[in-house]
Amino acid sequence: MTKGADVASIDEAALENYLASHMPGFKGPLVAKKYNTGQSNPTYSITSPSGHYVLRRKPPGLLLKSAHAVDREYRVMNALASQGVPVPKMRVLCEDDSVLGTSFFVMDHVDGNIYWDPALPELDNAARVKIYDEMNRVLVALHSVDPNACGLGDYGKPGSYFQRQLTRWSQQYRASETGTIEAMDQLILWLEKNLPADDGRVSVVHGDYRIDNMIFDRTSHEVLAVLDWELSTLGHPFADLAYQCMQWRLPNAGTFRGLEGIDRKAKGIPTEADYVALYCQRMGFPKISNWAFYLAFSFFRLAAILQGVKKRALDGNASNPERARVMGENVSALAAMALTTIEKEGA
Repeated sequence: MTKGADVASIDEAALENYLASHMPGFKGPLVAKKYNTGQSNPTYSITSPSGHYVLRRKPPGLLLKSAHAVDREYRVMNALASQGVPVPKMRVLCEDDSVLGTSFFVMDHVDGNIYWDPALPELDNAARVKIYDEMNRVLVALHSVDPNACGLGDYGKPGSYFQRQLTRWSQQYRASETGTIEAMDQLILWLEKNLPADDGRVSVVHGDYRIDNMIFDRTSHEVLAVLDWELSTLGHPFADLAYQCMQWRLPNAGTFRGLEGIDRKAKGIPTEADYVALYCQRMGFPKISNWAFYLAFSFFRLAAILQGVKKRALDGNASNPERARVMGENVSALAAMALTTIEKEGA
């Protein structure tokens, strides 16, 4: 496929032939339907007589270096399946672009609930308490995995995680920049000047750990699967924790779905401080220093990601072009939130 190709189209006949030859137990015919969610890797529901599956593939067009790594998603979920981290069962990885135009993988569909609003307005307090405890528990389970024990010892470079990530995402942001955003320039400069010393902590990090990347059991509210591992690597565990904790500081309005302005106590939702304290207790960590940096970095990285989404929309390669354009307009707001967080935290 070339630039501007239809990211929604998929050659069902070619896919069916490939799965029949490469995926044990598969039986056709199949029907593929694209999900409207997801701005990075186009994702499809695949139904057939042998079961219900999910396919994720790289988008068409010119892509930023190291972006849309479906092979890494497949590898990390396949490795974590036996490590107490809830993930879908992986079925097959295809890196032959001649089949569908871009590489893809197929995994089992997991039946459960996905929640898009962290305020969980559709649930009662008891369910909210359970869900937040589950997210915390699963994050600790992920960060407790020994990468070497599950074949992920070479999944990323150990040490200096935030320095490398700041360099990477600054480069990604500049590569997709569509105009000067003063707040982003200020934020990048502050982050460069306030990098904390490396403390040696290394774990598998998800990279996009938030409530809408999880599937929950409809009755017990346990996490059945964590999805969207495209940004996963070996890194610092505080990156995942701070990234999730952005939701406490994001507004619950417009395209944002955060907890700012929500009466969390009345709804059974923990405060950010309580959530972090529980995580530290479970991990055996002391109080986290440099919290303002980790939060500010998380805002910056999300802003850089959304800038890439906006650029793909302008180039005609977005998975959901209209939503991508809307999301891309939030880059300046996120950078401003990061600067406000720095000021409030007294850093």
